[in-house]
Amino acid sequence: MHATAIVLGDRCVLVAGLSGSGKTALALALVEKFRAAGRFARLVSDDQVFLSVHHGRLLCHAPAVIAGLAEVRGVGPVPVEHEAAAAVDLLVRLVPASEVERLPGQDSELILGCMTQRLLLAEREIAAAIPTILVRLGITLFA
Repeated sequence: MHATAIVLGDRCVLVAGLSGSGKTALALALVEKFRAAGRFARLVSDDQVFLSVHHGRLLCHAPAVIAGLAEVRGVGPVPVEHEAAAAVDLLVRLVPASEVERLPGQDSELILGCMTQRLLLAEREIAAAIPTILVRLGITLFA
């Protein structure tokens, strides 16, 4: 799948979107926000993610050739700490702003036979996306 996957605490977020939509920038910003709050966060895979199903859960891992690399726009691939695999809790689809509802209800998407919670967010709007993702995951960084 053309996506970026990250682990935030004990949750995994799969960020999908077209090339240039901000998948990597959003993922790295979320990882940095978690780490700044003293919480565990790591990349699983950037830009391409292999998906499989195990015991009814959607799993993701990086293709071997890009494991541990994140592409920083204007710099290229850079090494980053990463997790080998994770079970997906939330799919974030980055779409044009005109496709995002202001007050969407709960949404899900079937991937490889697994119903996965889904959130449509405007592409390249990182600052607005972060709190929405945290709320959807039920995560509070500063309590």
